[in-house]
Amino acid sequence: MKKRVKKHLPNAITCFNLFSGCVGIVFAFKDDLITAAYALFLAAIFDFFDGFAARVLKSFSGIGKDLDSLADVVSFGFLPSAILYELFLKSPQIEKIGPYLCFIAFAIAVFSALRLAKFNTDTRQADIFIGLPTPANGVLIASLPFIIDQYPALNVYILNQYTLSALVVVMSALLVAELPLMSLKFKNRDPRNLYRYLLLLFAAILILFFKFAAVPAVIFIYISLSIIQFKIANDDITGSIKKNV
Repeated sequence: MKKRVKKHLPNAITCFNLFSGCVGIVFAFKDDLITAAYALFLAAIFDFFDGFAARVLKSFSGIGKDLDSLADVVSFGFLPSAILYELFLKSPQIEKIGPYLCFIAFAIAVFSALRLAKFNTDTRQADIFIGLPTPANGVLIASLPFIIDQYPALNVYILNQYTLSALVVVMSALLVAELPLMSLKFKNRDPRNLYRYLLLLFAAILILFFKFAAVPAVIFIYISLSIIQFKIANDDITGSIKKNV
């Protein structure tokens, strides 16, 4: 009995991730974007703990990786697209520019699927990410309804079809970019842990003061620290090669 629980627990947590994403989509299309965003955050928690459980229990099933990606397509691909779609509909320019531009929101779902398919077959992504992880992208988009609610003065900038379209293009590009980004897997005596601790420190401070409005800044810091980390690592490797030549 214990072995069966140990074997299936990570996949069960993944299924809760998928369930949360489905519930969030329902609320998004009901225009309850705050609840939809909470559902996405809950899915992100489940997404973290399914991998954590698999590592702790050393329970890696044949379907686990594929199931995780399928769940992520819904929770961090389609759900963020649904949230963005509803934000497009709130834009005052919707009638002037054209009602069909809002469908560009679903490019996030498409590029998230491409990102996850690439992740499943890319052997380089065992300890790092190549391209922005879909949960990070989803959390950033899910923070927008909270930012609008906390800072109504920003509505004129966020609920703008040009701003939202630019966001879709940039985030879609980051999802599939050949950009190495650090993972949050801490390892003993790993010098890269410094960057992970810095990220967590900055994130904690920003979220403490700005709450959900801090999420875009945290994602920017995450990308910046990753670039610095890999630039320094590449310089060290290049320097070592030159010394040995």
